[in-house]
Amino acid sequence: MNKKTVAVVTGTRAEYGLLRPVIKKIAENKSLVLNLIVTGTHLKPEFGNTITEIENDGFTITQKIDILKFGTDDLAITKTVAYTTEQFGCWFSKNKVDACLVLGDRYEIFAVSVAASLQNVPVIHISGGDVTLGAKDEWFRHSITKMSALHFPSCSEYANRVMQLGEMPERVFNVGGLGDENIRNLDFLSQQQLTEQLGFDFTSAFSLITYHPETQGKQSPTQQFSVLLQAIEGIENMGFVFTKANADAGGEAINTMIDEYVLAHPNTVAFTSMGVVRYLSAMKYAAAVIGNSSSGVVETPSFGVPTVNIGDRQKGRIICDNVIACTAEKQDIAKAINKVYSQEFSLVAKQTISPYNGGETSQKIVDTITDFLNSDLVNEVKGFYDII
Repeated sequence: MNKKTVAVVTGTRAEYGLLRPVIKKIAENKSLVLNLIVTGTHLKPEFGNTITEIENDGFTITQKIDILKFGTDDLAITKTVAYTTEQFGCWFSKNKVDACLVLGDRYEIFAVSVAASLQNVPVIHISGGDVTLGAKDEWFRHSITKMSALHFPSCSEYANRVMQLGEMPERVFNVGGLGDENIRNLDFLSQQQLTEQLGFDFTSAFSLITYHPETQGKQSPTQQFSVLLQAIEGIENMGFVFTKANADAGGEAINTMIDEYVLAHPNTVAFTSMGVVRYLSAMKYAAAVIGNSSSGVVETPSFGVPTVNIGDRQKGRIICDNVIACTAEKQDIAKAINKVYSQEFSLVAKQTISPYNGGETSQKIVDTITDFLNSDLVNEVKGFYDII
């Protein structure tokens, strides 16, 4: 059996945290050759220079492709998509690979998928079929689905939606969520270790806050985030741990607001990137998770951690019993936060069963990729599956 080369592309801290076990298993697989391409915010100091986390994990990086040269407003992102398509198109043209593995729904991953498809490289997509009506990621995700030859949605509902988009059932594999697998297999840090490593008291009550811009709505991201800050103002006996926003339009402004808030409030701390182990360890011990990050609705059910999901960014995703969804209005946020801290809701949250538990998700993904690349299916023109 000839070895097959798989290009794995990672552009953000969150996506790398999910891909990490898959990358490890591809690297260890005797039938596969890993080409790891690092791009996006990993290469930028203002986003934590998170390539160091990848290097510390011992992975060999095949190529670094710097794409964030234009800023993060809407026009800048348009230029980034065009530039990313060009740069990755050139890379795929010069480097022979048998498939390109991507995860999620961000604009740079959309551009990578376009480039791979135009160079006749089969795209393999993790986490298709979700719905997030409050972000432009919604249509990037479904577009990636239509370009992809193989699909790994995280639950049965999302697998059905991928097929609803016309994807053939023999190309769709419901393997569970990588975030849930991470949580089940990770060696967590203790609260004392977190305190020593991060210089903030994780042994006392704290909440974890991650808030990204809503890129599909009409409201100003900074206005929405300002309302959240007003809602937590004056909450006693509670620390707040902020993880900063991503590279979407409005993210820089939110991060500036976080820095200013932390300077004025001694019970708070902010991190550009905590790293996957420290972030999930903090989530495990948090009194609550607050914000609009996908981790708040996808990963927190595995811990049974009480969560407030604000606004429309995650609207359309499965909302489990540990999550209180509210509008981005101050009164609604305050009401949800008050409820999430209650003992009654905490008991409800602890009993939550995650819909994303697929067992050994990363191993299933790698085994399926290996079989696919050595089958006739890899060379077949993809048909359109009609649901009757």
